[in-house]
Amino acid sequence: MIAELFSAVNSGAIAATPGGGDFVDISVPAWAWPALIGVIAAALLVDLLVFHRKAHVVNLREAAIESAVWVGLGLAVTGVIYAMFAGQGEGSGASVEYLSAYLIEKSLSVDNVFVWAIIFSHFKVPREYQHRTLFWGIFGALVLRFVFIFVGTAVINRFTVLLLFFGLFLIYTGWKILRGEDEDTDPSETATMRLFRRVVPSVDHYDGQKMFTKIDGKRFATPLLAVLVVIEVSDVIFAVDSVPAVLAVSREQFIVFASNAWAILGLRALFFLLADMRERFVYMPQTISVLLIFVGAKMTLAWREIHIPTLASLGVIVACLLVGVLASIRANRRVGGDRSPT
Repeated sequence: MIAELFSAVNSGAIAATPGGGDFVDISVPAWAWPALIGVIAAALLVDLLVFHRKAHVVNLREAAIESAVWVGLGLAVTGVIYAMFAGQGEGSGASVEYLSAYLIEKSLSVDNVFVWAIIFSHFKVPREYQHRTLFWGIFGALVLRFVFIFVGTAVINRFTVLLLFFGLFLIYTGWKILRGEDEDTDPSETATMRLFRRVVPSVDHYDGQKMFTKIDGKRFATPLLAVLVVIEVSDVIFAVDSVPAVLAVSREQFIVFASNAWAILGLRALFFLLADMRERFVYMPQTISVLLIFVGAKMTLAWREIHIPTLASLGVIVACLLVGVLASIRANRRVGGDRSPT
């Protein structure tokens, strides 16, 4: 599949999507896609074969260090994007689009992290097996996002009326979250899991980190495979929100995929850092809802050819994140003070 992708890129079958409005219009070099995918693959292999070769419980310190490294790499790509397209006079615009898309994807992924925590808790997945499961979950998410992004950009540029549809959908989703209507569901009661149990012969016990085990010469799926399926389905659901949101700040397939990929790659470390801290981010749902409503409005306005400058969008995104985090910290301190003895 990778070889076919490289061939398509070099032959011009996969090209950068024309900008339009205030979006950048860049020409992606033929080597850029192979380089991006190669670096992502190398990062995944190093993480799996060097740092997490043996199953172990990821402690808070390890998660904090790894999360800082992944975020640092994701932010460093901003400079790479600038250098790549500076010669075309689009270095600043391309880097701002990448950073805006990266921050949107990263912030929207926080909810995904909390959903993973619910899934692991429900299926009682031992903590030492969670990282390997998330590794394959992230790998599947990258493939799905690649498809979503290329289909999404192609469709939006062909049928601009979909800007209105996606914009209103994001506004509606943000409003639902703001009103508290985005309730958690039982992962085992989804249609996906009911179908999984009917189709895939399974056992109800774990066999280390294995997705399959053999009993009397027959192969059976372990609960880890069911967990992986639920995680992938949850990512598809989240991608329905996040991909249109990112397309509101950039239409360049290379920039959109790079931002999604680097934001997603750091989600495993972020999971182990934040999974048990959901109650501390009390204003994160409101922050996410405001972001969705903002990018939805931006996309809806773009349908009428009214474009909000990308730099202004970046400012709004950063401001929303800062306000949400600072308000959560203040609320936690206030609750802590209320509980202190008088």
